[in-house]
Amino acid sequence: MRSAQITIKDIAKELGVSVSTVSRALKDHPDISVKTKKRVQDLANKLNYRPNAIALSLRKSKTNVIGLVIPQIVHHFFSSVISGIEELAYEKGYNVIICQTNESYEREVSSIQTLIASRVDGIIISMTKKTKDYEHFRNIERSNIPMIFFDRTCPDIETDKVIVDDYKAAFEATEYLIKTGCKKLAHYSGPDSLTISKKRLLGFKDALIKNNLPLNEDFIIKCDSFKKAKKRTEELIEKGNLPDAIFAVNDLTALGALVTLKKHSLKVPDDVSIMGFTNGLISKISDPPLSTVEQNGFDMGYKTTEILLNRIEGDKTDETKTVFIPTKLILRKTTL
Repeated sequence: MRSAQITIKDIAKELGVSVSTVSRALKDHPDISVKTKKRVQDLANKLNYRPNAIALSLRKSKTNVIGLVIPQIVHHFFSSVISGIEELAYEKGYNVIICQTNESYEREVSSIQTLIASRVDGIIISMTKKTKDYEHFRNIERSNIPMIFFDRTCPDIETDKVIVDDYKAAFEATEYLIKTGCKKLAHYSGPDSLTISKKRLLGFKDALIKNNLPLNEDFIIKCDSFKKAKKRTEELIEKGNLPDAIFAVNDLTALGALVTLKKHSLKVPDDVSIMGFTNGLISKISDPPLSTVEQNGFDMGYKTTEILLNRIEGDKTDETKTVFIPTKLILRKTTL
């Protein structure tokens, strides 16, 4: 017999006893003799019997499993969040099913359908940049499964959220660039579908306004990846219309600008200052090392899990929580 197919019926048949006897023997029931318990346990071990987790969860109405839906595992920020989530989940006796959407709305919908069908106890979500229809999130609500968003939140779903103050962080990063003498600032921004993109853009704009600097719409550039940043920076160089500072929506975008400027023998930060957002490993080992905003992904993952587990284990209050994780500027060699 294959171990994956072993059931208590198989053990009962092999030993010539009832299914209930095997079941009670495996639970160390006092009504079962020591001899029978040993026979059952020995055969169960020999056949590599494992209880059916799904069947157990159905009886208990609890799986001790939480689902995680994220855009990308390889991104430093998201991998840091996963570390924080799993740290606390493991400590509290929960397992985590990780679903990577790769920024696909269809995969996000499919992942959530799978998690609901798997009867997870709760779901943690950072939505894709392409998500504009939220019916799959409403399906989670209808299934009475607690959910919480982090970083990329859904504006139309009233639930717990763990975020950073994207507006404040962007404002402070932009104002720092201005105070170092930069006057022609560009923002490489994320998609309008994401609240984080809107808030970082607004923080950038308001810092310019506060410091009486003009807002050049040509310097607000939709660009949120390494590849796109290389292309858009090439275009600026070709036009001879370079800013003297770039505030990028994330570190990978900032590095796309950095490598392109260096390719054209432009000096960073003497010709162009660059500020990122994340503080991943690549920001520390780039040449020169990247100034950026520390997003504290581990802390965000840990706090998100703490709130979700509290909901799972009894916090039934209707009032939702929005928790802000602190950020700070990390100043390295791409800024003056």
